Amino acid sequence: MLRRLSATFFSCLLIIAAYAPGSAWAQAATAEATGQYAAILEAGYPAGEPGAAALLARGGEVIFLGAAGLADLELGVSLEPDMVFEIGSITKQFTAAAIMMLAEEGELSVDDPITRHLPDYPSYGDDVTIEHLLTHTSGIFSYTDIPEYMQEVCTDESVDELIGAFKERPVLFQPGERWAYSNSNYVLLGAIIERVSEMSYAKFVEGRIFEPLGLDNSYYGSNRRIIPRRSSGYDRDDGRYVNAPCLSFSLPYAAGSLMMSVEDMYRWNRALYGGDVVSRASLERMIAPYVLANGDTSSYGYGLGQRDIRGHRAIGHGGGIFGFVTDAVYLPDDDVFVAVFSNNTGAAVNPSLIASKLAAAAIGDPYPEFTEITLDESVLRRYAGVYQIDENTQRVVTVENGALYTQRTGGGRNRAYPGSETHFFYRHSLSHFEFEIEDGEVKAMLMYQGGASRAERAVRVAGGE
Repeated sequence: MLRRLSATFFSCLLIIAAYAPGSAWAQAATAEATGQYAAILEAGYPAGEPGAAALLARGGEVIFLGAAGLADLELGVSLEPDMVFEIGSITKQFTAAAIMMLAEEGELSVDDPITRHLPDYPSYGDDVTIEHLLTHTSGIFSYTDIPEYMQEVCTDESVDELIGAFKERPVLFQPGERWAYSNSNYVLLGAIIERVSEMSYAKFVEGRIFEPLGLDNSYYGSNRRIIPRRSSGYDRDDGRYVNAPCLSFSLPYAAGSLMMSVEDMYRWNRALYGGDVVSRASLERMIAPYVLANGDTSSYGYGLGQRDIRGHRAIGHGGGIFGFVTDAVYLPDDDVFVAVFSNNTGAAVNPSLIASKLAAAAIGDPYPEFTEITLDESVLRRYAGVYQIDENTQRVVTVENGALYTQRTGGGRNRAYPGSETHFFYRHSLSHFEFEIEDGEVKAMLMYQGGASRAERAVRVAGGE
């Protein structure tokens, strides 16, 4: 018995030694994992095109930091992980945190009507609270949905001029009744921060957040300021890359004006969840889904939303602005963080797809990869028809020129590619589906939306074309 225990103990020592940080086995495993993460990033952003920087951390340790593609097409400069990107709507969590900082200092309450701090706002604002702005439940029309306004975006505007673009428009619904994403909400929050703190929004964020936390590669955006390591933004037009259009940073303002590196985004996330920005109680309020008037909950808190990655709770936000697309997400139960910042709005992939794949790999449950096979058109036509999801929602499957397409009610038409005779997937997406066949007949369609582990089942109610 003692001999067996000694042998077991010795074996455990060997295993521990083998996987100790300095061991050859551990180094090989780390290199393999790093190669896996790099492959995920590089598959989305090929060389010679605008690309992305990515950071992946687990347990407070950065396990991957890399970049793919070009930072400047005209100079042929490669992207590097420490470069600075416009982060778009990821800005909103900084604005929300600023509001919570002021609330903790007793300068305001999230339950305050916005007219307490913005007395010139129209009278309907009496019913809108700061919390309604934070949670996108105010019903206030988003100024970025005004077509004619978005055609003139190169000229600087004051905060009052910005608010003037939407303040006379009626609310779309009663505050708290529904959720509807509106950039106007965060413009108003920026104005409240300025009114209460007696500082400009830019000075507040840089002076009270970036500087104390040592976020040296973070900025309020500017087209004139020299920003070291700034990457250039690109879009695609008629199949060719072009420079991103001009945009005054006074327009995205507190809804989307900030710039930073993926490393600073990671430092911010550690500080926010580590209690260095706001109290635990304030953080819990920021990440909690908002309860609507009818008792339903949205998946959005204060500048942060919740999603699912392989069945794990994930909290974060994405961003999109001229020439840049970004995503940053944290899995609190796994202590896994990932940020993917891209200077390419014309890429086939979205940073949220890359971020989800990196996070899933880090928790040891990677998304499956599918390989396209060829199916005869006669096989594809077996699946054509209408599939009922619920009372108001269908998914229609059609076949055209040897390809299978799906279209959900209210959505676009998307081509699906066969991975087997019954299983199909979408390129540059985590979603995939399979057809349920019983006694040789197609009965239903099982959709794994966004790579979910549980399928959405749609019953076939009409077949053929």
